[in-house]
Amino acid sequence: MNRKTLIIIGLQAFIIVVLFWLLVFYGKDEYEASTRDQEEEIESASHVVTGKGAEDGAATISLSSASQQQSGITVTKLEAASHQATTSYFGVVVGLDDLVELRTRYLTARADANVARASLINSQQEYQRLLSLNHDNKNISDRAVAIAETALKSDQVRIAAAEATANAVRDSMRQRWGDKLADWATRQKINNSFSRLLQHQDVLLQITLPFDAAAPDENTSLLVQPSGAKGKTINASLISPSPQTDNTVQGKTYYYRAPASNLRTSMRVTASLAAQDDTANGVIVPDTAVVWYANKAWVYQKQGADKFIRRQINTDIEANNESDNGWFNASGVKADDEVVTSGAQLLLSEEFKYQITNENDD
Repeated sequence: MNRKTLIIIGLQAFIIVVLFWLLVFYGKDEYEASTRDQEEEIESASHVVTGKGAEDGAATISLSSASQQQSGITVTKLEAASHQATTSYFGVVVGLDDLVELRTRYLTARADANVARASLINSQQEYQRLLSLNHDNKNISDRAVAIAETALKSDQVRIAAAEATANAVRDSMRQRWGDKLADWATRQKINNSFSRLLQHQDVLLQITLPFDAAAPDENTSLLVQPSGAKGKTINASLISPSPQTDNTVQGKTYYYRAPASNLRTSMRVTASLAAQDDTANGVIVPDTAVVWYANKAWVYQKQGADKFIRRQINTDIEANNESDNGWFNASGVKADDEVVTSGAQLLLSEEFKYQITNENDD
């Protein structure tokens, strides 16, 4: 192959490359326009209801019964409920080790005093007998009388010392535990209330009330549960004011007792007292119906066969029983309203999917 032929072949190859590049360059815009037209043609219709179909300007979604079934959307009818306002307090489960130790020391001191008192009776009798013999013509020596007198005085001193120890322990109990618990602990025969505490059938609670709170009524019980726990509350009954304060919460402190149940020593608890004549009527919105958007809680209320309206709800009052998990609402939704409990997040996504602006529409 001669040189002239090679030059011709090279020129042909160069021309082919240039023509291919021109074809790609000028055909790109037509291709993108065609693709965009196809995407717009296959775009699905919006389910968001606008204009007169929207309920009072609220966000409304329209979804056919078939689409609801395919999407797994289910609704629940709200039932009427009532809520009684409560005042919450804080407290702690108090251990009784210190009180039990003081009780032991008190009873030991009282026992020592009783032993010394019994010995004193014998010492007095012996001293009187020896003193009579000494006065009867010195039938007993003065030394024997002196020894008997020393034993008598020793027993008197022992009684005084034991009584002083018992009184000091009792005063210490009153300073630490208050008059009523000190009275229970210093009895030789304990009552049923103190017995239940010692046998851990009941626990002792120290509850802190605000400084401006009224003194609690002995006939009114508190509802107590471990802090952060949900479920059944425990009734606690008042014992007496507490002379000690809580290191973490300032206020007036009181001792209560409650069944041991799930309460443990040093456990923090919350206590509530129902406010009299402060009951509100409304509904409990299940937590499965709630979706969050813009830091607010919403539910989708079903209206008719195919409309779903987004309603804002209040989450200030949480249902606090085992059968209902959700939030109490006295307005916004009412009894017999149907709210979506499965598929609410899908409706929220459907609502905002069509608010996204296509970047190619610029």
